[in-house]
Amino acid sequence: MSKSKIILDTCCGSRMMWFNKQNPLAVYMDIRKEEFTACDGRHIKVDPDLIADFRNIPYPDNSFKLVVMDPPHFKDVGENSYTAQKYGKLFPSWETDLKAGFDESMRVLEPYGIFIFKWNELQIPVSRIIEIFGVEPLFGHKSGKYSQTHWLCFMKLPINV
Repeated sequence: MSKSKIILDTCCGSRMMWFNKQNPLAVYMDIRKEEFTACDGRHIKVDPDLIADFRNIPYPDNSFKLVVMDPPHFKDVGENSYTAQKYGKLFPSWETDLKAGFDESMRVLEPYGIFIFKWNELQIPVSRIIEIFGVEPLFGHKSGKYSQTHWLCFMKLPINV
């Protein structure tokens, strides 16, 4: 890994949350690489720098200053729906998957590194996600039309506080 790549996006998808979708500080990772026209005619391009699974991040410990994760949020969505095509769908093992993704994200963070997790609680409440992670975020923010999207901030502390 280049020393200039200090940010890891573990589920970049089409990089919707990024202002600069080619940020030179970031490694964009996703489990899929595809380009297609969605069921509603919109063009979707998922083009990560690295095809990998957030449950097994292929970087050594303490590699990044910032890790961001915006995984699929839905377990009940039609396979060919726009939502599934654009954002993906949780696997039936979503609870252990998300916990593994959290643990891996924390592993690749430097001490005092920051982990930002984005979650929409339309189907699964954010309280359940925090319970699965077993760690309370430092802070968070609700956003969106119905305040169902949460941005959670965690820090990798080298000691228990």
